[in-house]
Amino acid sequence: MISMRLTNTLSPGCGNFMEIKTLVFERGGKHNTDAALQIAHQRARALGIRQVVVASSHGYTARQAHTRFAPDGVRVIVVSICHSWESEGWVMSRETKAELEGLGVVVHTGVHALGDGVGSAFSSKHGGRAPEEIVRDTLYRFSQGMKVAVECTLMAADAGLLDMDQEVIAIGGTGEGADTVIVCRPAYARTFHQFEVREILAKPRVP
Repeated sequence: MISMRLTNTLSPGCGNFMEIKTLVFERGGKHNTDAALQIAHQRARALGIRQVVVASSHGYTARQAHTRFAPDGVRVIVVSICHSWESEGWVMSRETKAELEGLGVVVHTGVHALGDGVGSAFSSKHGGRAPEEIVRDTLYRFSQGMKVAVECTLMAADAGLLDMDQEVIAIGGTGEGADTVIVCRPAYARTFHQFEVREILAKPRVP
């Protein structure tokens, strides 16, 4: 893990800016979860953010996020992979969903905002790329977790689970766990151009 801090090498007339801490992990994966959630928690406190979107398939990251954020009364919204991936074993079980909801965690499963919908069905059969797939592949240049964090925020927004006037901390990962954290302005899928990634708090150095 590499800790980076912005330094003031700009001229005095550059305008206002803030110094933030970003974690750059040597490689992505589940082993980064604790550090990713820690910096997410610290930044949520600093900015007064009260809603956190977390990607979780089997409940591991969701449980860890609940432990971190629940004592502060921060709302944790978990977005799980859609049921079209059930044959791959990636879908959250009913038992895990019930367990999380019993803890007060909101769990949402829906059509993926950046692929795996009707557009993907046509591109798979006829070739080409749907616009959402282009957005998805662009976000992958940052990390898999970046794509996941943005996508899950869009899905939570479309499900009516977010206060759209407030910032969100979104957390995604590579395969399992968490390794990417952003502060964002949420938007609906149909108003995607209003979505803003305002801060990158953590990501793997190599996508």
